Amino acid sequence: MPRAGRLIKPLLNADPVYGNRLVTRLVNRVMQSGKKRVAEQLVYDAFDGVKAKGEDPIKVFETAVATVGPKMEVKTRRVGGASYQVPMEVRGDRRVALALRWIVQYAKKRSNREFHTFSEKLAAELIDSSKGAGEAIKKRDLVHRMADANRAFAHFKW
Repeated sequence: MPRAGRLIKPLLNADPVYGNRLVTRLVNRVMQSGKKRVAEQLVYDAFDGVKAKGEDPIKVFETAVATVGPKMEVKTRRVGGASYQVPMEVRGDRRVALALRWIVQYAKKRSNREFHTFSEKLAAELIDSSKGAGEAIKKRDLVHRMADANRAFAHFKW
């Protein structure tokens, strides 16, 4: 941590199509090698795919991020030569960052048989996550189970 106090992160600009900062964060997460236009097009195509299913893409996206974001996670603490997995509450910005990371990660891993493009995979993962069914939800449940299993070490939290 810096000696001068906490760093204040600069606010991201809202994306031009939907006017939403969270969509900008998703675009930045999808972006590879600095190709922002390609990432934007992939995300917007995925949102069009969600719209084609008859649902509001922003509402589905925000629901998916809120659903996937973990409330508890484990962090390793060394106490007296032993390492313990200590359950800790996940703060707001990290919760959103983990949710976006997991959604994009598991969208990339989806089967090529049913979906041909990344935008189709992302749209399917967003819809599944908003309904509580996708692989990102399984990851969140796994993290919650780990935190629950290590509740005995919660007193090492400081």
